Amino acid sequence: MTITMNDSHIYTVPQIQAFLKIDTAIKFKSVSKKEKYEWINDVLTKFKYFSLKKKDKGIVRNYIVKMTGLSQSQADRIIKRKRDFGRIFLNSSARHRFPKKYSPTDIALLIRTDNAQERLSGPATKTILKRECEIFHKKEYQSISQISIAHIYNLRATNQYRSHCLTIKKTQSSKIPIGERRKPEPCGSPGFLRVDSVHQGDYGKQKGVCHINITDETTQWEIVGAVERISEYYLETLLADLIEQFPFKIINFHSDNGSEYINKVVAKLLNKLLIQQTKSRARHCNDNALAECKNGAVIRKHMGYIHIPKNFAPAINQFYKQYFNVYLNYHRPCGFATIIKDKKGKEKKIYRQEDYQTPYEKLKSLENAKKYLKDNIPFEQLDKIAYEMSDNDFAERMQKTKQELFKNFKHIPQEMMEFTSFISHAFVD
Repeated sequence: MTITMNDSHIYTVPQIQAFLKIDTAIKFKSVSKKEKYEWINDVLTKFKYFSLKKKDKGIVRNYIVKMTGLSQSQADRIIKRKRDFGRIFLNSSARHRFPKKYSPTDIALLIRTDNAQERLSGPATKTILKRECEIFHKKEYQSISQISIAHIYNLRATNQYRSHCLTIKKTQSSKIPIGERRKPEPCGSPGFLRVDSVHQGDYGKQKGVCHINITDETTQWEIVGAVERISEYYLETLLADLIEQFPFKIINFHSDNGSEYINKVVAKLLNKLLIQQTKSRARHCNDNALAECKNGAVIRKHMGYIHIPKNFAPAINQFYKQYFNVYLNYHRPCGFATIIKDKKGKEKKIYRQEDYQTPYEKLKSLENAKKYLKDNIPFEQLDKIAYEMSDNDFAERMQKTKQELFKNFKHIPQEMMEFTSFISHAFVD
């Protein structure tokens, strides 16, 4: 609803305050800018604005903004003019502007030329404009044919040109409707997975094996697999197997925006398992920080940086499933931070001795932990795996198996093996 300015029934500031509570759908308009300024001048005079208290001044100013549609800064400038000069007046002076040499008709001829010629360079375009005028005697090109090369690019930046030229196309962002851009919020519940890929490196033109690292955010339960190549064909079977190795129900699957995880095959697999898929947000590098940390502290520490051919992926994957994943989750303690707040409310993470637990111990310590387990996996079954061997005994067994696995990589030059060993120990130290 639109109403013209008529406030003859308002005399006091409390009346203005009551009037401002009217529904904001009501809009006010003035006949002209001159009438608007005269009305503001009358309001400031009627209510003796400069004698009011600070609170009442704010009410009157909001009233002026509501009635005129001006912004707060515009209203402040007009009120300042009233204070400085005693009245509000229109500024009759206009800024100097140079006359336009090329009319919209000339720009239209430039548009026609660029559309027909697929937008040539500035010198080539000027040559065509001159030929249209001088050789083909088209009088309408008389003005535009005299344009400078630099000014051709100025005219190409005008709104008229950009809205009619066929060669101008705005870049369209490719929106992929797979996964939701947000940070998962597990709220202390297991089943919120973070996934990332670790490339074992290339040797010449030969691609190396790739590791898939999946870590639960709450318990740090980690499952690692190996695949020959990062593609939908290889990942579909492997991801299904890795998710199956988790003893608890999976709720969320979070990855970066890599095409190896953001594709229809992975989305179909997760939908079949009733798992929600999310992906990292732009300019939020910490969304997948847990997986990135495990890449270096676990996979790189044990597998090194040496090139491993992709044909060894099945053997590495078998080692992961039988030994390495068991070691990570039942025999390797992880640090779980305790968050404390100071007097200002700033959060700080600290790691105490009692905060170090294996992922399995962390899972058992959760309240009502049994409700998170899969239907066919009781804690009695997991206890047999966890306490069958001591931590050191199983770690030594895992290391021995890993050494036997690495003996298969005989094709690797000795100098590369020594360099990789040096890099691995440097990062560990």
